[in-house]
Amino acid sequence: MKPFNYYNPVNIIFGNKQSAIGDILKADGHKKILLTYGKSSIKKTGLYDEICEALNKAGIEFVEHSGISSNPLLSHAREGVQKAKGTSAILAVGGGSVVDESKAIAAAGGSGLDVWELYEGKEVSAALSLYVILTLSATGSEMNCGAVLTNEQTKEKLSFGTPLVYPKVSIVNPALTFTLPENYLVYSAVDTIAHVIEGYFTAEEHPTLINRFCENIIKSVIETTEKILKNPKDLDARSEFALCSTWALNGLSVLGTGGGRFPNHMIEHSLSAIYNVPHGAGLAVVIPAWLKWFYKNTKNAQVVRFAKEIFGKDNADEGISALEAWFVKIGAPVTLRELDIDKNDIDKIVKNVVSVAPRWGLGETYTPQALKEILTLAI
Repeated sequence: MKPFNYYNPVNIIFGNKQSAIGDILKADGHKKILLTYGKSSIKKTGLYDEICEALNKAGIEFVEHSGISSNPLLSHAREGVQKAKGTSAILAVGGGSVVDESKAIAAAGGSGLDVWELYEGKEVSAALSLYVILTLSATGSEMNCGAVLTNEQTKEKLSFGTPLVYPKVSIVNPALTFTLPENYLVYSAVDTIAHVIEGYFTAEEHPTLINRFCENIIKSVIETTEKILKNPKDLDARSEFALCSTWALNGLSVLGTGGGRFPNHMIEHSLSAIYNVPHGAGLAVVIPAWLKWFYKNTKNAQVVRFAKEIFGKDNADEGISALEAWFVKIGAPVTLRELDIDKNDIDKIVKNVVSVAPRWGLGETYTPQALKEILTLAI
């Protein structure tokens, strides 16, 4: 196990506690905030009214920034920065997309930088305080300091991170996910699994404890996803699923490993940037194809371990096939054509990935030829 430094200051409040948000903000000294959310779902479910009541009761003034999309856009985040002027905090109500755009607004609003400068690597000096009420468990953004955004003009989907945008408080109430469509659950399951397997396969070292941590998250996601698909009102299953999602990308899954790379996310981000496909759907297509290519070229023993520990299979190929079959079982796409992406577009996708690969530290390994091989396996 390699030496490491782990820091995560997020206060996770787990359960039906969203009505306390006004008192939490008041206790922290905030008087005026920016309330960010997606489109209309929180109003349909009554959550919006509950939050407004809590804010009004605590005497918290708020400005609204709604309409955040599932792949957050640069132009919309810039609008949010303008609305945030005169506020001291942001309350993000939604899933990872809402939280990610809110982090960008918080950092740009606090530092005076343009939003895209964050993604170009400019250092952030200050940020507005961020609070979260999570309505969709998938990205783990409620307990980390990273954020993804799409520049719709350049078709780049990039990430930035700074400890200044760790949420102060994240309220995770699994019951808020009861009303989500089935496909949201499916894509969330794929995304959560993707977060732990990136480091699991690509890290420098593989401590047994961390291997088991990752494997148990994957197995728990598989089990709870199937339970929820059978009974969408299974609160126990949703609770375990939510905790898996939060833990999958809060830094625990790579402790002592020397860190890992994120090739699946890198490739999928280009699919999202070009075609606006749901992130989890794109990952379901990329992961099996990447695993086939990865094992063929590295014979990495972790793939064999994965096959045995997760699916009880004797070899890597059977394990990869089992994962792909499970994606199909829960209703996730596993081919580019299921995303309405033509095989003739592969060169365009490769060009997009190559343009950002150096920022991921993956430019040398993921050459145009390697990327073409991977995407061809996804046809």
